[in-house]
Amino acid sequence: MTTLLRQGNNSIFYNDGMHMSVKDTLNITDLKSFLDDKVEEYNRPGFISNDPISIPHGYTKKQDIEITAFWTAVLAWGQRITVINKCRELFTLMDNAPHDFILNHTEKDLKSFEQFKHRTFNATDTLYFVAFFRWFYERHDSLEEAFLRGLDPKDETMEKGLINFHRLFFSLPDFPGRTRKHIATPERKAACKRINMFLRWMVRQDDRGVDFGLWTKIRPSQLVCPCDLHVDRVARRLGLISRKQTDWLTALELTGNLRKFDPDDPVKYDFALFGLGIEERYSV
Repeated sequence: MTTLLRQGNNSIFYNDGMHMSVKDTLNITDLKSFLDDKVEEYNRPGFISNDPISIPHGYTKKQDIEITAFWTAVLAWGQRITVINKCRELFTLMDNAPHDFILNHTEKDLKSFEQFKHRTFNATDTLYFVAFFRWFYERHDSLEEAFLRGLDPKDETMEKGLINFHRLFFSLPDFPGRTRKHIATPERKAACKRINMFLRWMVRQDDRGVDFGLWTKIRPSQLVCPCDLHVDRVARRLGLISRKQTDWLTALELTGNLRKFDPDDPVKYDFALFGLGIEERYSV
């Protein structure tokens, strides 16, 4: 029986020296072994510095981590270094104490946010995020509570939690309609890649020091894999996605296939797929 050794540009190498096509020859056992190795490679503290997750890793207070992680995930599109720099800019405006700022700011303090912008996320969106977080943290200790609404502990995935979070987020009077585009929901068939990434950060618990594992009421098995461009391309290359489009059902398909490798923690393979896509440029 051949043993997986390493991945080439468009193929898998085995210890018998054969150069073989992934789609034609890679069985589930070999694929699990390959992805497990890549999880080991990328789920390490060295991954943090070049990734947006480095932003919440700069904080120790639970609510600061939640706020910065959520906002960073929402802003995480484009080059990673640009995302990191924009997030640093944003939280500097909060004196790098976002929870305290959220609860205690005055109207005058909000003036400095009028010029903040990242791509299509502008001051209107920023100020609504501030308003929602103030409303929420005046009533709750942890953002986890916002994702538990309507979620049954027996639910296989976070679908209901994401739908009800979206409804809650836009429940304040006079919310700006333009801000809806920044918070995805399965109700609109979106893949919800940024929210799923945020949930991975908050929920997954291991000893690697990358994901935080702050939340305990949501099971890692309920998480849905963030299906961004890099993950999508690699997953298709490895035969883990068959749907032509990329939407919520695609994210569920990918997660369902990853659950075959680890039913308790399928989203750990996000490290492998993302790492292969962005670090090794492994694609179709």
